Amino acid sequence: MSRIFGAYSTTNKPVLEEVYLGLYALQHRGQESAGIAWAEDGHVASVRGMGLLHNAIDQQRLAGESANCAIGHVRYVPLESSQLQNVLPICANYARGPVAIAHDGLVTNLAELTRQLEQRGAIFQSSTNSEAILHMMAQKSHMQPIDALVDALKKLEGSYAIAVLLEDSLVAARDPYGFKPLVIGERDGTYYAASESCALDIVGAKLLRDVEPGEIVVIGAKGMKSLRVRQERCGRCMHCSFEYVYTARPDSIIDGRSVYEARKEMGRRLARKSPCGDADLAAGMPDSGTISAIGYAQAAGTPFEMGVVRNRYVGRTFIQPTQKVRELGVKIKLNPIAEIFKDKRAVIVDDSIVRGTTAERIVSMIRNCGAAEVHLRIASPPVLHPCRYGIDTRKEETLAAVRMTLDELCKKVGADSLDYLTEEDLVAVIGLPEDKLCTACFTGKYLEER
Repeated sequence: MSRIFGAYSTTNKPVLEEVYLGLYALQHRGQESAGIAWAEDGHVASVRGMGLLHNAIDQQRLAGESANCAIGHVRYVPLESSQLQNVLPICANYARGPVAIAHDGLVTNLAELTRQLEQRGAIFQSSTNSEAILHMMAQKSHMQPIDALVDALKKLEGSYAIAVLLEDSLVAARDPYGFKPLVIGERDGTYYAASESCALDIVGAKLLRDVEPGEIVVIGAKGMKSLRVRQERCGRCMHCSFEYVYTARPDSIIDGRSVYEARKEMGRRLARKSPCGDADLAAGMPDSGTISAIGYAQAAGTPFEMGVVRNRYVGRTFIQPTQKVRELGVKIKLNPIAEIFKDKRAVIVDDSIVRGTTAERIVSMIRNCGAAEVHLRIASPPVLHPCRYGIDTRKEETLAAVRMTLDELCKKVGADSLDYLTEEDLVAVIGLPEDKLCTACFTGKYLEER
């Protein structure tokens, strides 16, 4: 999982600090590394580092740079890939000038592309998707950089939203199926490309529109122009449903749908499907379950309480790279308020159960507060399949809903009852046609099998 942000000023205003701020708004999608790249005197320059943004990048250095075009990236990677050479953007100075690439998603034919490139003499220094794109561009040095980029994108399978820095332009592109979100914004002659609209808010930019599936937006001194890649696949959209469930920030708008409103409606529908009429209170698992809990409480007529407090200085447990850190992270991250739960029948709403670690520990902690009953409600269908397109849910056998039946899982997490939102309700909430929405992690209906 990762997020990207780019900026181009047509008035030659420095943009590096704005890219830094944009990445701050996207930290929920990556805590392992961060990087920013820009063009400088005909070459590409960059700052990259491990950890959270403020640890990875020196903001004071950026303040001293006058670049009018830059791209940035924050990333979560599995522990085995958490190395400095894998930190994006990946940068190079090739025959046609400076280029830097930041990528969100998963190229499913990466192994095949890498093998072909190595046979032609390419030497890889990282395990990133972006490096393959860079090599494909370099091997088309007879083409203009934008043409070489388009040629490379035509060869990619899977999901991608990318920001590319060329010497005289910023390029934003989205895969032909629209798996990954990507938006364009503008303020006072500066154009922005961002994975989520919340990153535009922090720099005061107006959301212009989503980048369409299969579209390549080129931003230069004369403004924006649009190109297309793999036209034959455009229109067969597969927007990621898990963005609305968990991964996106609630203050973002993705493909015209407010994430906040979607999550609230998930809670309402969950209350109608799985009421707990004698409950004394409803509470959400911070932060991703809170909004659905508000919707649940409203629809059920149950008082809503902020019963579980989140430590704001701890990141998401789901995207921590090892199970041991996840288990310790739950205790560090979440703390129930004993006075709220003592002798009460509580409904706890969470966005999803992936491995079950967080659910089991929080139910146990609430029971230790003296709760009379703990009923768990999940504002999405059971996660039954791994994602092939860029969300890290690991192997199928690690998923709680695969390993156990509903009753077994309920007993395992220690709840008095457990229920999920249906797939039909999830699709209805998001508001996109079922054939335009990827629900593979819930249904197993992958793109290539539809």
